[in-house]
Amino acid sequence: MSALAENPVRQHFYEGMFLVDSGKFATDPDAVTNEIMTVLAKVGATVVAHRPWQDGKLAYEIQGMKKGLHYIVCFTMRGAGMKTLIRQCQLNETIIRQMFIVHSQQIFDATVGAITGAAQAPAEAQQNDRPERGRGDRRRDEMPSDFNE
Repeated sequence: MSALAENPVRQHFYEGMFLVDSGKFATDPDAVTNEIMTVLAKVGATVVAHRPWQDGKLAYEIQGMKKGLHYIVCFTMRGAGMKTLIRQCQLNETIIRQMFIVHSQQIFDATVGAITGAAQAPAEAQQNDRPERGRGDRRRDEMPSDFNE
């Protein structure tokens, strides 16, 4: 059996960053969130995690806006739907700008964990907080007294 017959539609793992008007989000966060989710639903995306990320002054003015809110969304979707998603975002009045990154499964899971707060520290970092020093790695106070002479 071919790979195409086993998996006819391949899902990709995406991270999307949406720039929206922070004033609209402050007055009605549910409506802004629903608009972003509606755009993603129209193209068949499955949202795994989402939340507001950063609200503040923009580096430069965009469409007369000096402040904006970045809204981060992790979702899965067919690769063929990306062109339609970008077009839907451009037609939406709430979404000012958008950016999408395709991730591997491992990076996607780590990003979802960070967004939801379920991220775990690696086992190595929990076991040893200080890095090991090799034989040649001595601190100055450990140097022999005749070293500076």
